[in-house]
Amino acid sequence: MQRLWAPWRMEYIEKADHTPGCIFCVKPAERRDRENGILYRGKTAFIMMNAFPYNTGHLMIAPYKHTADLYDLTDEELLEISRLVRYSVGLVGAAMKPDGFNLGVNLGRTAGAGFADHVHWHVVPRWNGDTNFMPVVGNTKVLPESLEATYDKLMRKMEELGGP
Repeated sequence: MQRLWAPWRMEYIEKADHTPGCIFCVKPAERRDRENGILYRGKTAFIMMNAFPYNTGHLMIAPYKHTADLYDLTDEELLEISRLVRYSVGLVGAAMKPDGFNLGVNLGRTAGAGFADHVHWHVVPRWNGDTNFMPVVGNTKVLPESLEATYDKLMRKMEELGGP
């Protein structure tokens, strides 16, 4: 049997249920952007890497305002979020060359929101053939590079392209 190792994942798995507070409030306040995967800070919203990515390059865009309700967001916040979603697609597209993207918002726990109390958008790059037997049989997702390497790659591309 061939073994696939992703030892860095265990740290995140062990911390998953022990993160105090809302990650979309706590992580930006810590001001440790590389460690927390925060790629960009805007006026009302920010871009953050997903610590439990569906695919390499999976980003999240969230407002600083803690709310689960889209109607609590101002037009200014919604416009900046839309611009950051568009920028994220371009950034990941330029840096990683995916074949497509899934974009989405999960509103409420029933809809799949891991953090149901703070609305956020997902940008998930997709490649032809990126679904294989591991998630189905082994309940495991194998990523080709570490979160830190992906962060560095995206930051280099962001410097090259310029910010949103």
